[in-house]
Amino acid sequence: MRTVASSLLIFVAWSGSAGAHHSFFGRFDTQRLVELEGEVTDVLWCNPHAYFSVRADGVVWEIETSSLTVLKRLGIEEGTIRVGDRVRIAANPAAGAKKEMYARHVLLPDGRELLLNVGLKPRWSGSDRAVGDESLLMAREGDSSRPDLGLFRVWSHTRTIPRLFPEVTDAAVDINAYPLTAAARAQLATFDRSTDNPTANCVPKGMPTIMEAPYPIEFVRQDNGDILLKLEEYDLTRYIYMNPSATRSRSAPGPLGDSAGRWDGATLVVRTTRISWPFFSQLGIRQSPDVEIVERFTPTADGSRLDYEMTVTDSKTFTRPVVLHQYWLWLPSVTLLPYECTVR
Repeated sequence: MRTVASSLLIFVAWSGSAGAHHSFFGRFDTQRLVELEGEVTDVLWCNPHAYFSVRADGVVWEIETSSLTVLKRLGIEEGTIRVGDRVRIAANPAAGAKKEMYARHVLLPDGRELLLNVGLKPRWSGSDRAVGDESLLMAREGDSSRPDLGLFRVWSHTRTIPRLFPEVTDAAVDINAYPLTAAARAQLATFDRSTDNPTANCVPKGMPTIMEAPYPIEFVRQDNGDILLKLEEYDLTRYIYMNPSATRSRSAPGPLGDSAGRWDGATLVVRTTRISWPFFSQLGIRQSPDVEIVERFTPTADGSRLDYEMTVTDSKTFTRPVVLHQYWLWLPSVTLLPYECTVR
C-alpha cells in the first residue's frame, strides 16, 4: 500500500453518478470523491447497506457502501474487510458535518482493490488486483433459452435499466416529472429529503414505491391459481388473487394493498387498492388512501425480458393518471438472496 499520512484527505472530481437510492438523498456529495487511510475498527455486513468504521489520527469515520446482496453479486463476500485492517478508501464525502462517507473503492492490506459498485475502474491497482465483477449487475440482455417458463421465474433489474420513477437526479427532485395537484406541490415543498426520507431505515416500502427496487423479483404460481410476487428487498411477498369470485377475509388496508389479477393473453394485469403506505415515491410525493394502481407484466416471446407498465390514479395527488415503465431481464444464475434488513 502506498505510504500516506494516516489522516490524508484528497478531494478529487467525481464524474460518475450514484444510483438513485435512499442513502444518497441529502447525505452524500456524489460529485466528489475523497481519500482516507486508517485502521478498520468495526464492520457490519448487512442490508440495506454494509458499514465499516475507520480511525485516522484518533477520528473515527463511519463508512457506508453498497448493500450486502449487491456486494455478493459483485463477488465481494463477508469478511473481505476485517477489523484491524489498514485500508485506503475513496468515497463520496458527507454533505453535512457528520464524519461519514460512502465508499466506492477500498484498497486492502494485501494490495487487492475492492470496487464496491458498478461502473468503476481500478484506482490504485491493476485490473488483475481488482475485486468486483459487474457482469450480472450490468447485463444488458437476458437469456432467451427458456421461453416455456413464461412469467414464472426470477427476473433481474440491472443497472443498465432506467429506474421506474423518473424524478430522481443526484442533485435534486424534478417536481415537474409528474402532473401534481396544487396540494401535492405544497406538501412536497415541505419535504426535507435528508431527514424525512421514509426508506432510511428497515421499515419495508409499500406500493408503489417497492416496485422501483433495484433487486430481483420472482413470480410463483400457487396450486389454487393465485400468484406470489416475491421481492428480494425486505424479503417481501405480494399475494395476487386470481379468482375474482373467491371469497376471502379482507384485512385492514396494508402497505402492499390488496391485489387482484387477471390474464390478458400472456400479460398479467394486476389491480391494487386499499394501500396504507402514504408515499408514492421515496422522495416525498405522498398519495391518498384512494390511490389505485394497475400493473401489466408482459414477458417477451423468447422469455428474455419482462416488460412492465404501471398506471397510478389518485386525484388528490395527480391531475391525471401517471403511467410509468421499466423492465427486468432473465439471468438464469440469479436467485433471490435473503435480505434480512438490519437497523444500524
